[in-house]
Amino acid sequence: MQQTMLSSDAPLIALIAGEDSGDQLGADLIDALRERYPLARFVGIGGPRMLARGFESWYDIRELSVMGFAEVVKHLPRLLRLRRELLARLVAAKPSITIGIDAPDFTLGVERKLKQAGFLTAHYVSPSVWAWREKRAAKIGESAERVLCLFPMEPAIYARHGVDARFVGHPLADRFPMVSDREASRDALGLPHDAPVLAVLPGSRPSEIERVGAIFIEAARRVAAAMPAVRIVVPAANERVHARLETLLQGFPGTPPLLTDGRAHEAMLASDAVLLASGTATLEAMLAKRPMVVGYRVSPTSYRIAKALRMLKTDVYSLPNILARACGLGREPLVPEYMQDDCTPGNLAQATLDLLADSERRGEIVAAFEYLHQELRGGLDGRAADHAAEAIAELLARAGLPASAPAH
Repeated sequence: MQQTMLSSDAPLIALIAGEDSGDQLGADLIDALRERYPLARFVGIGGPRMLARGFESWYDIRELSVMGFAEVVKHLPRLLRLRRELLARLVAAKPSITIGIDAPDFTLGVERKLKQAGFLTAHYVSPSVWAWREKRAAKIGESAERVLCLFPMEPAIYARHGVDARFVGHPLADRFPMVSDREASRDALGLPHDAPVLAVLPGSRPSEIERVGAIFIEAARRVAAAMPAVRIVVPAANERVHARLETLLQGFPGTPPLLTDGRAHEAMLASDAVLLASGTATLEAMLAKRPMVVGYRVSPTSYRIAKALRMLKTDVYSLPNILARACGLGREPLVPEYMQDDCTPGNLAQATLDLLADSERRGEIVAAFEYLHQELRGGLDGRAADHAAEAIAELLARAGLPASAPAH
């Protein structure tokens, strides 16, 4: 028997977001759910965007922003204590539904305990079951009544394990036009129209900058040395990242790179090519229709553990390459990627120079990216957040809480 606190006037909806991207997803989901439940109260863990929607955050979202095996182990006692406290508060509050947003290492454990106790749960953003041990899909079904998937190939994987999963479209696909205005973005950033532009994004977390920032900036130096006309723009995700990048960019030869506060999307749209760290930013560059070179390194300990346990089930790592395979564009990587020991300044610089010199190849990549953009929309009308909210509303209606306002 599900122990939901049902009220058609003011349902209590718990959200648990673990990082900046989850904060954006949560904010959009709150907007969409509030159209259906105008008096709903939203509580849990969220960031500034969710707070701006009237969300009540019980903890600072930054407490969950930990990546990699080694990093998680270091913070494990604190994370376990936080999870116990959060669980106790949720059980006492008796939410109508609890929705974990990404951050699976933390949120799935909370969802599992709640579901076992009879509470209604859902998980928004499927973990990478196509890359890391598909059998995890069944375990995720033990945590969530329904999984909301951003990629079209994911529900079929869950179906093989008897788990209810729904493709809701990818929110980023809503934010990028099919054809972008390069000149307008260059004007906004003060970049010339007649020079090649390279956007360099070495990561959004200080830990990523410490691990690969120097590699990416040295690669950019080599590109600038070989192609003096190139203009380089480096978006910084936050103040700490900005300060570190500023140090790394000291003494840069030729025209100094443009270091911006945020504005990553504009930097991508203004560019001819993007050199970036593997992660969500590769998907953003794909949706911006910008050819890219991808590199990444995790901590040596995390890498050794993953290799020893044979956890990684794919030989491509970046989302554009994974999507290209899943959507039938062949086995060959669509974009060059250099991981771990292969992620060196020399490899990244040479691949970037090759890409900037080959306009025909860039055109082929752009055409593939346009096709993948359409696939991420999945033929769905409306915003991804609306589809996610509808999938949640169905669960609530099944539990006895119909929406108190019509969906738009």
